[in-house]
Amino acid sequence: MPVYRVKLFRGKFYAVWSDEQGETQRASLRTTDREEAERRIVDFRREMAAPVGSTVGDYVQAYLDYKDGRIRDHVRLIGAWANAKGTFGALRPDQITPELCEEYATHRRAMGRSDGTILKEINVIRQGLNWNKVATARFEAPAAPPPRDRYLTKDGARRLLEGCVQPHVKLFVRLALQTAGRKSAVLGLTWDRVDFEHKRINLTVVGEKNRKKRATVPFGEQLEAELRAAHEAAQTPYVIEYAGEKVGNIKKGFGAAAVRAGLGDLTPHDLRHTAAVWMAEDGVPFEEIAQYLGHSSSAVTFKVYARFSPTHLRRASKSLEF
Repeated sequence: MPVYRVKLFRGKFYAVWSDEQGETQRASLRTTDREEAERRIVDFRREMAAPVGSTVGDYVQAYLDYKDGRIRDHVRLIGAWANAKGTFGALRPDQITPELCEEYATHRRAMGRSDGTILKEINVIRQGLNWNKVATARFEAPAAPPPRDRYLTKDGARRLLEGCVQPHVKLFVRLALQTAGRKSAVLGLTWDRVDFEHKRINLTVVGEKNRKKRATVPFGEQLEAELRAAHEAAQTPYVIEYAGEKVGNIKKGFGAAAVRAGLGDLTPHDLRHTAAVWMAEDGVPFEEIAQYLGHSSSAVTFKVYARFSPTHLRRASKSLEF
């Protein structure tokens, strides 16, 4: 992609770049003000990445190219677009209508896809067009599904551990429940961030781009024993490893353990939710739970987990007694 620069030419500012033949090209930014020229070249770059008249596919691809390396869920966006591209990719933005979106949703449901998945596929198109400031499309998408609210009891957690045949799956479950860490944080944990002396784990990766806020959390004697045993047998820098390699995805092994434990469609993220629920049920202050979860504000934690606290609305309820 060409590098576009702002240059002054005969009293006006221009966008200047070199074409594929190496020849200098320029286009007027229609201003004599430097600051305004810097603002306008941002729009100019975007227009040149996906010029007027481009297909939906051109606009979305320009958006995905720009977001590569800048956001955590880039792979998910690529996957969503791969599914939607066959229907929407060759169209002009103004050819996207609510009727077409509804037809697409019906087709995807017939393939067994959930409304949540369909919503993500349509939204990646919406995001791509919005990023390119294209407003001619008209969307209709399924409503967002209600948030998942699956968590384990202490007995359920013990059954899950009993269902873990492979040691790396069992250690993952232990770590996820002890640290309340996201799946990616637990799988990406390296031994240099396990502090055995002070019994704490740092889930933050130094230099990690666009990372979710992560916490440094303590661990108890039970987990310490399992960590030390795993550390002695380690063949890689990663805490969760299998056959001498880092585990990229725990989904298959975790799912099998959940089935053996009779826990059905349990997901790794449900363990993070479980840890937060347990803390709330034990009356842990929401400020502490927020720090444990790596939330930027305890208000977010309170909104999700207040209903699990034994003191939530207790005073309000008492005031209604007569």
